[in-house]
Amino acid sequence: MTTPRIDLVHPGDLVPADLALWNDLRTATATAANPFMSAEFTQAVGRVRPDTRVAVLRRGSRPVGYFPHQRGRWGSGRAVGLGVSDCQGAVLEPDVHLEAQHLMRACSLNAWEFNHLESGQHLFLPYATAQFASPVIDLTHGFEGYERHLREHARGFLKTTRAQERRMVRHLGPLRFVHDERDPAALRALIAWKSAHYRRTGRRDPFAQPWITRLVDLLAGTAAPDCSGILSVLYAADRPVAAHFGLRSRTVFSCWFPSYDRTLATYSPGRVLYLRMIEAAAASGVHLFDFGRGEAAYKNSFKTGDLLVHEGALRTSGPGAALHWLRREPVRAAHRLVRDHPALKQAALRTLHAVGTARGR
Repeated sequence: MTTPRIDLVHPGDLVPADLALWNDLRTATATAANPFMSAEFTQAVGRVRPDTRVAVLRRGSRPVGYFPHQRGRWGSGRAVGLGVSDCQGAVLEPDVHLEAQHLMRACSLNAWEFNHLESGQHLFLPYATAQFASPVIDLTHGFEGYERHLREHARGFLKTTRAQERRMVRHLGPLRFVHDERDPAALRALIAWKSAHYRRTGRRDPFAQPWITRLVDLLAGTAAPDCSGILSVLYAADRPVAAHFGLRSRTVFSCWFPSYDRTLATYSPGRVLYLRMIEAAAASGVHLFDFGRGEAAYKNSFKTGDLLVHEGALRTSGPGAALHWLRREPVRAAHRLVRDHPALKQAALRTLHAVGTARGR
């Protein structure tokens, strides 16, 4: 079969038929229709990042696939929204046969970097250098089925979370949960909590980058079937105590930015919020609740299983690709070394804590 023709466009130039086909292909070919892989997410990134492009693959005049990416200086490419996107790759018809190097040349890229490549992306998987668990909850049997799972596998965790819920009511007042909050003040409170957490723990604050704040604002107002921004808030006596902003498609809820009022940490408001969110997600037709890559004790307690996501880079030959390797791989190798050795990992966490303490002075 002939190699598809490849045209490069800005996401804003995609016509409604492209958006519909893109999302239909995801529904037909992906085991989980993650909203980060929707056409709407790429369009939103395109509105805040002028370097965003989409390679449209065609047979004749008919589109058969889409490859979203960002193109930086000297042909250095990266996944759309790299740094904040939790699912990456191309959207292709199943019978599309394409060489990865041919795609790079057509996009004028000497490298394409990814850190949340989904497992079904066979075009790019040979270039992965590491893989990570992304904890998930299977909600195909509804919330009642999930509660049965918790009682069997995490009974103490469920019991403690319910007890903390009752304790909050006694000490703070009646609880009110809003699954899809539209109050901009609640979103601002969440971002302030989250930014403070990043600074306190010595980590880079993504909200210090204006494009990320603009992206979250854009997605908070998006209500498309394949990509909706969902702000969930737990209130105690009308005081916000925990909040989360994430994305959902018809069947997948993808966690993104959770946080809580740190002065109320002893009540575990984040756990209580998550339990309410999971129940609301199941009631709204979500079949998969994805916590995203990253280690956390609460994720291990809530999850029913894991998906795998991958990290790596596809590179061509030539000086541009070599420069990308020199800029990225030594840092990536150092991160792998720290992750894989508990003593180094603990030392790194202590250093981050010290940096966060110094920032707070």
